Formats: sequence, structure tokens, C-alpha cells
Amino acid sequence: PGKTTIVEPTSGNTGIALALVAAAKGYRVVLTMPETMSLERRRLLNAYGAELVLTEGPKGMKGAVARAAEIAGEIPGSFVPQQFNNAANPDIHRETTAEEVWNDTDGRIDIFVAGVGTGGTVTGVGEVLKQRKPGIYVVAGEPEASPVLSGGDPAPHKIQGIGPGFVPSVLNTEIYDEIVRVPDEDAFEHARRLAREEGILAGISAGANAYAALEVARRPENRGKLVVTVLCDTGERYLSTALFQAPVEADGPVI
Repeated sequence: PGKTTIVEPTSGNTGIALALVAAAKGYRVVLTMPETMSLERRRLLNAYGAELVLTEGPKGMKGAVARAAEIAGEIPGSFVPQQFNNAANPDIHRETTAEEVWNDTDGRIDIFVAGVGTGGTVTGVGEVLKQRKPGIYVVAGEPEASPVLSGGDPAPHKIQGIGPGFVPSVLNTEIYDEIVRVPDEDAFEHARRLAREEGILAGISAGANAYAALEVARRPENRGKLVVTVLCDTGERYLSTALFQAPVEADGPVI
């Protein structure tokens, strides 16, 4: 503290966590984030005292990553955790999330579904589950509008938190058995359904995960199988967006 400045590109949630820890430990933190991310994210980061640098929305996370690298080069003693490249990312999912999934299902899980942002969740959880139960089927979710994992081109989409527009180095592309492309409007609708039908107020990427999980679960060959997915963050970070205010078309592309 006082010597090191933390610099990190974020779509919001990792940045909020870093800002919280930096405030508690006394570190300066500078975060780069696409300007199209929700207003709640900006306000939370400001509340924790983080310095926020907004990057051009059309450039997506690539733009935020590039700007973070520039800033780190300008600030002596800076440290960039770089969640897209940091091995600690999937490691913590191996140690915690995977154990939670395995223990809470008593090892009965058959299918694991997770959207890919950094790729840490699907990599860490998928590797542990397949090691313990080789027959487990792992599904990666990505925006239909930006199907990079499927070999398509990066493009603007509205699912905040996944689909960064490139393949992160921490992502084990051999661990998933299938990729489900999620339409923007279906991610939004399934997030709304989680709130209205299940009482779970979750974000857009959680809606994407729910959509992908249901798409896989409703197949005849998966009848009776236990499908697990992840609801990534709270819907309270999206109250200012079209998610809970208007049809998805009301907002412009996120990235």
C-alpha cells in the first residue's frame, strides 16, 4: 500500500471486488471499463474510491484491456492482475466453486453449464468435475451475436459479463463438449423469469446461463439428468438497464 497501484480491465464484477479489497488494504486502484456497462457498476466503483477510466463501448473488453496496459505503463509500481490471463482465476474455481458443485449434488451432477467471460469458471469447475467423473458433460455459453468460441467474428452484443470478443488465455478450450449460442433477448427474458418465477434477482449473464441450461436439459436424451449452472451476480446491478425497465431493444449494444 502506498507504493503499488492496481490496474485492471473489467466489465464490472471483478473490478468491484478489487475496489473493495483495495479500499480495505489501502491500495490505489485504477480500473478500465467499457462505457456501455451498467450505471450501477460505475457507482459502486466510485463508492469504493476506485479511479474509473471508461473506454469506448464499440471496442468492448479489448479496448478496456488495451487501455489498462497503457495506464500500467504510465504508472510506476503498477500491478495488473489481468483476470483473462491469470492462472489464479481458474485455480480458485477448482478450489471453491467446483467443490461446492460436487458437494451440493453429492457427486450426482451430469451436466455443467457456464457462460464464458474470462473462462475461469468453466475451466476450473469443468476440469475438476471431469477428473472425478469423466462422463460429465460440460457446456460453454457465448453470445449468439459474438460467437468467437464457435469460430465466428467478434461483434457488439448485450450480455454484460460474457463474450469478451477474444479467446482468453486462461480458458481451456478442450474442457467443454459443446457451445450454446445465446441470443441477447433470450438472456434478458430468462433473467426476468428468474426474478418473477423463482424469486432470484440475477443479472443478464445469469439469464444467459439459465437459457443455455434449459436448452440442454429439455433434450430427450437428457431427461432425468442433473444439470447445474451458475447465477453469476445480482440483478441489482442492472436496475438502470433495459433488463428490468423496457424491452431489450431499448439499449444499444454493450460491446
